[in-house]
Amino acid sequence: MIETKQTMMNLPGPKAKAIVERDQRVLAPCAGRVYPLVIDHAQGCEVWDVDGNRFLDLAAGIAVLAAGHSHPRLVAAMQAQVTRFTHFAGTDFYSESMVQVAEALVASMPATHEWQIFLTNSGTEAVELCLKLARHATGRQNIIGFFGAFHGRSYGSLSVTASKPLQREGYFPLLPGTTHSFYPTCHRCPINLSYPDCQIACIDLIERVLFQTTTPARDVAAIIVEPIQGEGGYIVPPPGAMQRLRDICDRHGILLILDEVQSGIGRTGKMWAFEHEQIVPDIVASAKGLGGGMPIGAVLARAELTRPWRPGAHGSTYSGNGMACAAALATLDLVQESLMANAAQMGPRLMDGLHALQHRYPQIGFVRGRGLMIGVELIEPETGAPARALANAVMQAAFQRGLLILTCGVSSIRFCPPLIITAAEIDEALHLFEQSLQACL
Repeated sequence: MIETKQTMMNLPGPKAKAIVERDQRVLAPCAGRVYPLVIDHAQGCEVWDVDGNRFLDLAAGIAVLAAGHSHPRLVAAMQAQVTRFTHFAGTDFYSESMVQVAEALVASMPATHEWQIFLTNSGTEAVELCLKLARHATGRQNIIGFFGAFHGRSYGSLSVTASKPLQREGYFPLLPGTTHSFYPTCHRCPINLSYPDCQIACIDLIERVLFQTTTPARDVAAIIVEPIQGEGGYIVPPPGAMQRLRDICDRHGILLILDEVQSGIGRTGKMWAFEHEQIVPDIVASAKGLGGGMPIGAVLARAELTRPWRPGAHGSTYSGNGMACAAALATLDLVQESLMANAAQMGPRLMDGLHALQHRYPQIGFVRGRGLMIGVELIEPETGAPARALANAVMQAAFQRGLLILTCGVSSIRFCPPLIITAAEIDEALHLFEQSLQACL
């Protein structure tokens, strides 16, 4: 049992405590809140709770708030939109804002193909549609995902999710035809090899094992993968791994679906994380940062896959919601203008600071990431084993000190701040993180 030293704040405060108690009476407990933060208002990278405590936000609503809290341009865009219309059922009618969002997303994709878009309400809905489209376009049934993956909690996306057993417990049977393979996790190789001598053999298991035993290649519609694994621990694959997947798909007529729900929209310093891999996917799922805080997702797919869809083959009442589209347009403009570049500039500063802490604290086993999507894996120094209890304790200690961070994977802490974060805020976050770590040792 890890005990923390005396904390800076006594949280939750009385107002927050009362609201948490009310919440527990009327809201289902399945959400699994990690600490009793009750937000009152927020601006930029700062959050204040109902008792007046100030927090530095390095979680961004789980990588959602690309432009930070209440960015003036997003606020203005939504204020202007609410006076015109809020909703007009994009599954049945037309609006220019839907077209504008789709045009902006198409423009962000490689010019090697024509692309079309379907707007959704969330990341899990985008993944559901990716799976439907893959089956529809190929006439095949089976889907391959990866251990450690998180794609959502609705039935199709949950079927390819393999992050935590709790997320699946009690929900079987899931979608038939789903199979999982090993994600290229080089720091803890799942097949006990070492990169680069392994030649990324874990990816080859798809052809050498899966196709030979459980799922014939001719029955596989798609392989779905996160270019950086999110909930699995912010795992960055080794160079060449995504290209190896692309090659497998090309050899067997399989579609490559990239889940960019957490890694996309400028977070890694490029619009899409797959751009670091120099590959072109067939289908992309997006959400989170796309709406800057409003619920919107998107499926981006090669037009040759989407054009055979007959009208009515898919739909969604809130697709193209006016308020969500207004926020998405403002967010995409900001990302292209400055936020993506800021992620590319501030990411190395945060990474360097975390590496400096790693040299001082043997409990920091690994620091990895791209742009402002960085994970810190905490370990037991004597054995190198993941230190799950320490990671959870550090997260709680950080909350008590005014720093909002979240865990992921087995024992990793993710740093996914708003893309507007400044150098001064990064330095403050590093200081608070070090204090939190010290308090738990």
